[in-house]
Amino acid sequence: MSSSKPTTLRGALPGLRRTVKHVAPHMRSERPLLVGGLAAMFAEVLMRLLEPWPLKFVLDGVIAASGAEIAGEAPASLPTVLLLACVGLLVVVSLRAFASYLMTIAFALAGNRLLTKIRGHAFTHLQTLSMAFHDNSRTGDLVARVTSDVGRLKEVAVTAALPLIGNVVTMIAMVGVVFILDAPLALVMIAVLPIFFLTGARVSKRINGVSRQQRKAEGELASMATESLSAMRVIQSYSLEDKMSGAFASNNQKTLKDGVKAKKLSAGLERKTDVLVGLATAAVLYIGANRVLAGALTPGELVVFITYLKAAFKPMRDLAKYTGRIAQAAASGERLVDVLEETPKVVNTSWARHARRFRGDVWLRGVWMSYTPGHPVLRGLDLHVRPGERVAVVGPSGAGKSSIAMLLSRLRDPEAGQVCIDGIDVRDLTLESLRPQIAIVLQESLLFATTIRENIADGAPGTTDAQVEAAARLAGAHDFITAMPNGYDTVVGERGTTLSGGQRQRIAIARAAVRDAPIVILDEAMTGLDKGTEDEVIAAMNRLTEGRTTIIITHDMAAARDADRVFWVDGGVVTDSGRPDAVLGRHVDPAGTGGALVAASPGPPEHTEPSPHAGPTRPDAPTGRKEQPLALTN
Repeated sequence: MSSSKPTTLRGALPGLRRTVKHVAPHMRSERPLLVGGLAAMFAEVLMRLLEPWPLKFVLDGVIAASGAEIAGEAPASLPTVLLLACVGLLVVVSLRAFASYLMTIAFALAGNRLLTKIRGHAFTHLQTLSMAFHDNSRTGDLVARVTSDVGRLKEVAVTAALPLIGNVVTMIAMVGVVFILDAPLALVMIAVLPIFFLTGARVSKRINGVSRQQRKAEGELASMATESLSAMRVIQSYSLEDKMSGAFASNNQKTLKDGVKAKKLSAGLERKTDVLVGLATAAVLYIGANRVLAGALTPGELVVFITYLKAAFKPMRDLAKYTGRIAQAAASGERLVDVLEETPKVVNTSWARHARRFRGDVWLRGVWMSYTPGHPVLRGLDLHVRPGERVAVVGPSGAGKSSIAMLLSRLRDPEAGQVCIDGIDVRDLTLESLRPQIAIVLQESLLFATTIRENIADGAPGTTDAQVEAAARLAGAHDFITAMPNGYDTVVGERGTTLSGGQRQRIAIARAAVRDAPIVILDEAMTGLDKGTEDEVIAAMNRLTEGRTTIIITHDMAAARDADRVFWVDGGVVTDSGRPDAVLGRHVDPAGTGGALVAASPGPPEHTEPSPHAGPTRPDAPTGRKEQPLALTN
């Protein structure tokens, strides 16, 4: 998702347009609040226009009553004028404050609702993205995009942009009024605008570039923190605290430098803007005073003019003030849009249909799959599991065994070949009807930081408490669960770290059991368990898999010998298959050295009947152990 980003204000506009394109649909539901906020904003603008005029009447009246000669006539009743002017000023200021309050509340409420919707949409979208995306992304960076980047996006969408629009409207209205009052003086006032835009464009270019670097560094910092905190057992076991703290401090310092640099640039732009406003004010004050002496203006009109000038230049100050925040929000918006524009690689096809309950007949025909383009893990793999059969898939590490589980659940799709269940290509079935019929127990069975009951019930929507308990009994977990202080309502630690490995596995088995799936995949599900725990888990797994098509992916020769058949996978293909004793006898060291794998030539694979559903095969597909160079095509 990394790409070079434009660093000029003009170059950032396409990115802002991309952001607005994704934000706009969520803003439609907030139209009442936004319209109300805009109405309050225009009411505030009107009150700003009216606010200086009571002072004009008071000042001109007092000066005329003192006997000074000014343009215009003295009021007939100065006390009445003073009273009306003061009351009018109080009314205008009160209305402006009320309108400003309504505007702030409306925009803030719309902004927070918008933030919530975009964050929810981004999180939901992330869950639809394929494993190919997640395997190549850093979790911490994705978390930063969904949390802090969305927060900064709110600033550019509502908190800064809409009030800035209000100030621009105020400036245009006030410039129009001062042109009516005195056109030459108005020209003096707006003469500094070109200087401001030239200065602002140059500084904004640098602020945008620094902001993008800062957001990227913050994403990397979040990734490092997430990775380190999730691996705390390894860090402390290997005394890596100082190393990780040093690496974090280095990245943290980089974000500090970028943040300070952006603040300095933004503060510099604000001060330059103040100088320009002061220059314009001084020029207007000098020329305006001379025009008052010449009788072209009254002193009160000059005061109105100066008040308008300061208010009209407020957008310039705000733009200078918010440039850094808007630049950061624009960079955050582009980072978020990069995620939202990622498309899932595994989706329901237009012709996909709902799957009936599977019998469990599994076929993989000529399957090619790779995690990195040009480096296939499976190279034309063929494998057939009959309904209700229990098979073991064994072979050296990296041979592609676990890829079979991903293909059956459609966490990934093959580049070539077919994955079929009951004679139907899994790509012709909806994901919603396919995945619930396959239960997977992994080597590292992750649990969520919630109750044991909810962890088990996550296996199937709508699971009742009775079904949860029945699944726990099947998994041999009921006794140790009820022995806990809160029983099934015991909250486990993140990733299930407050439980032992055997307890986690049995809860994972219970979670798989509530699915009542016709196909069960055990992917290294007993690795790392002690003998006593392993026996308990094996018994639970036997109960889980009884009468179901079962695929055991394992390095454990004892588990493989308990299968009906064994498939030996090496180099991305099935090189041998048959009865467990025969296949393992050809590949496992008979000298008793811990079941080590040996580089023996495989015997002929078990014959499997051809299928009328067989998909196209690659002309360069390997046969047996022989591998051919290839260029993958979709």
